Amino acid sequence: MSVEEIVLDAEERMEKAIAKLKGDLTGIRTGQANPGLVDTLRVDAYGSPTPLKQIASVSVPEPSQLVIRPFDPSTIKDIEKTIIASDLGLAPQSDGKVIRLNIPPLSAEVRRKMVSRTKEVAEETKVAIRNIRRDGNKHADQGEKDNTLTEDDRDQAKKEIQELTKKYESLVNKLAKAKETEVMD
Repeated sequence: MSVEEIVLDAEERMEKAIAKLKGDLTGIRTGQANPGLVDTLRVDAYGSPTPLKQIASVSVPEPSQLVIRPFDPSTIKDIEKTIIASDLGLAPQSDGKVIRLNIPPLSAEVRRKMVSRTKEVAEETKVAIRNIRRDGNKHADQGEKDNTLTEDDRDQAKKEIQELTKKYESLVNKLAKAKETEVMD
């Protein structure tokens, strides 16, 4: 692998880690209703775990309420079970056609839990980014051993990977800080 290929591979993997972080942060509750709260839910419908957004539409008619409208009304009980079993702490109210989720205002204790969850998710992402850095450095070292990279090329690749690591770790910090602020407001 060339220096560019090693660095590009590391950058693509770091981008994926950031995309996963954004998805995870969307699922963390704030005081506001947000369709992202239920995006990660998988409903046991039709014999396999199916993402909620594939079997229902989710809307926000009011700032403190989510409405889930299943495409197939027969899945409504499965959706309710999934919401109750999730760690959202929300009680679904169903009229047989739609499910309403009222988002209660967060207590100070719940806000602290959400902030700590945000920090956990951010730390997991940083660990993933550091693992990507380690893999990239291994590829650079291997390239030098295989005589496909010079010592200078290897050092250049490691330097560029370290710069990417710093860039993406600071992005993780920025995203986590924004989510913490959102939760505490």
